Amino acid sequence: MDTKIKLDSQSSSADSTAADSAATPVEAALLPHYLAAKLSSDMQQFEGDAVPAARWPAIIAVLCVGLLSAALPDDLQFGPRWLMFAISGALLIPTIITHRINRPDLNQACGYLLNAVMTVALCVSLGLLLSTLPKGHEAPIKLLKSASVLWLTNVLVFSLWYWRLDAGGPHHRDARPGHRDGAFLFPQMTLDGRENWSPDFVDYLFLGFNTSTAFSPTDVLPLSRWAKMLMMVQSMVALLIVAVLAARAINVL
Repeated sequence: MDTKIKLDSQSSSADSTAADSAATPVEAALLPHYLAAKLSSDMQQFEGDAVPAARWPAIIAVLCVGLLSAALPDDLQFGPRWLMFAISGALLIPTIITHRINRPDLNQACGYLLNAVMTVALCVSLGLLLSTLPKGHEAPIKLLKSASVLWLTNVLVFSLWYWRLDAGGPHHRDARPGHRDGAFLFPQMTLDGRENWSPDFVDYLFLGFNTSTAFSPTDVLPLSRWAKMLMMVQSMVALLIVAVLAARAINVL
């Protein structure tokens, strides 16, 4: 009886081994197709994941705006020299915190408020500079320094606006690959194989610099009405600053 049970057990084990051996060629045939499908799925998921752009260039730009404001003469300030830097730093802290805790709605609101404060400060300082021009009491070096500071501030402030507003803001741009819904047409978007390219702050800084220098679009074209209006305002501010320098130079001659 025991011998019969052992024989039956050995027979079952042999049948199982034979079945496994019979299934092995099928699995081997299907394995390349499975691996290819898995690799394709992983590649599509990798390509669809947007890499978040760095925020530290925008943070440095905000701090530079505060430092530039402190470099203005006292008669172009609307308070102590450190006031604008303190306000920018105070508004920058909740902006960083809301980004860290993943609250894009609050982060966007804090960014709007921060940009608005810097824009108002720029306009006030520019108005004070223009008001001193008819008097003719400003020293040429002092006027040149004030105009240069305001020109650089103009570049940084509007670059921050472009970065904050384009395609719903930095959080929305990080959430999806590519830049298909943007308000600007960057040259990289027209190249083959760059479908997932997305601009970061340096690209908007380049846009702001060219707008203040050429008073018109260069290689980056505005596509939406708000982008065109914002570039018009930036060009107007830059033109007023250059006009101040030109008027002073003519007056000196």
